[in-house]
Amino acid sequence: MTACRSHSAKLADVRLQLSSFAEQIMAMPAVHAPARLRTLEEFYRERDAAPPGVRYEYVDGEVLVTPAPHWVHQRVVARLFTAMEPYVRAHALGDLFPASPDVHLDPRLVLQPDLLIVPPGQLRKRSDVVRRLLLAVEVLSPSSAKHDRVTKRPRYQRNRVSEYWIIDDRSQTLERWRPDDERPAILSDRLEWQPEGASEPFVLDLQAFFAEVVPAEE
Repeated sequence: MTACRSHSAKLADVRLQLSSFAEQIMAMPAVHAPARLRTLEEFYRERDAAPPGVRYEYVDGEVLVTPAPHWVHQRVVARLFTAMEPYVRAHALGDLFPASPDVHLDPRLVLQPDLLIVPPGQLRKRSDVVRRLLLAVEVLSPSSAKHDRVTKRPRYQRNRVSEYWIIDDRSQTLERWRPDDERPAILSDRLEWQPEGASEPFVLDLQAFFAEVVPAEE
């Protein structure tokens, strides 16, 4: 009987130790492994194998993947292109693209802004790639907001893109960043932009613009 009680006591002690250890494991904070960095070659292989409609970008080894945008997002891009295109042509500012080609500002960047202006003379042959920007515009989506504001924004500034706009259709504002800005200008009424060489500014009534493109909430 004594031996049985001793054996039972040892088992109980083992169970107690295991239980205590399990509680410690459960109380430990989760450790998330950092995203694996890819080479540029790996990035292109992944993107080539991806389904259509998904946007792939490459920032210092990290692959940014965002799903196909909402129709409101696309409407904002289309209306902004329509508003800007006559101004860009009239002042010979370069090529305005609403559906972005790859932008290679440095060897560790492959970006695809929602709308961009490439300065004159940059794209002449089919083999030319975009290496300079006069303007980059991103329209926020829930899946892209962090990338647009935190990941990509300092890279545009680092590469001296003279204007970077982030459009938020939910707050109906435009964030305007220039290369040396530590904080953006937050515009909600009127945008004026006069790049070097233009004889007059591009002016956009933001309230009227958002009233046209943003649907009423149900």
